[in-house]
Amino acid sequence: YAVYPTFFIVHFTFLHLWVLYGFSLWNVCRVAIFKVHHYPASFNGVDLPLTSRAQCVNGMGKIRCPSPEGATLQPMRDCREGSMSKPWEDDSCEQVQSYFTIYPVPVAAALWCGVPANEIDEHLKIAVQVHRAVYRHPYIKCLEPRCRAMHEAIDKGALLVSRESGKSFDGTTDHVAPERRHVTRQNLKEWIAREFPADKPEFLFDEVERKTHSAINADAFRALQADRDAVRVELEKTKARAADTLVEINAMRGERDSLRAMVDKMSAPGDRAETTYLNIIGGLLTLMLGKSPAGKAQSVFDNQTAIIAALLGHHDGKPGISARTLEEKFAAAKRSLTAT
Repeated sequence: YAVYPTFFIVHFTFLHLWVLYGFSLWNVCRVAIFKVHHYPASFNGVDLPLTSRAQCVNGMGKIRCPSPEGATLQPMRDCREGSMSKPWEDDSCEQVQSYFTIYPVPVAAALWCGVPANEIDEHLKIAVQVHRAVYRHPYIKCLEPRCRAMHEAIDKGALLVSRESGKSFDGTTDHVAPERRHVTRQNLKEWIAREFPADKPEFLFDEVERKTHSAINADAFRALQADRDAVRVELEKTKARAADTLVEINAMRGERDSLRAMVDKMSAPGDRAETTYLNIIGGLLTLMLGKSPAGKAQSVFDNQTAIIAALLGHHDGKPGISARTLEEKFAAAKRSLTAT
């Protein structure tokens, strides 16, 4: 009887182990299925293999994914959104930073002349200083006049000036040595747009600003747009009238061609009519050159040449009245009369 308690204890222990094993196996499968279906198939634009997606570790909406071959992944980034980077992380604020940029006058003049920023020092070393902070370059002809224009505008107060600190003020109220004169990007842009509206350097004005003239404001644009729309409407009406006129012209051309064909058909005699005309001419010619039964001449013309000369004398210049035409028609008349 001592064997039975031992048997039951062993049996119960094995049964408990089987239950724990089954529960653990189900938990592992459930977690794997959840993570395969709920984590993204790609990371930073790189496709993750199935094993990598299953191994992602959840941490309050964050994931850390094993890097697939050829991919560089940043750990603990938010995968809940479609993008792995934040908008503010890639914004360099270039336009805002350029608003506070200041330039020494010679540098601003060189940029205004189109010299690349990384070549300015090289070109200023070649240039000769003809006046305080005014440089003359052997190849860049606009460098000197633009330096002088900015200094003159500063002296007159038209262009605000600053020292190295970047604080702008009117140059007529506080003198600044020419070598220390700086101009901010915004002040320089406003001064150039005001004094030289047709000159818009790329380092100050974007593409849209360079294509838009400063004299064109909203009201002027709307007025031009209204005029353009009116002209466009009138153009469409003119096109419609032209199309109608063209249709009428084509119809008139058709009628003209039809009438011309009818006239040509009526003016050209048929074979039978031509034979009749030739027989009449031949008969008259024979009568005029013939003699009566008593042997007397029936006309004053002795031969065909005399008849042709008389016709030319009375009707010269008329259509069909020429020596060659008369000879051809008289010969054809004789042949027609003989043939019939």
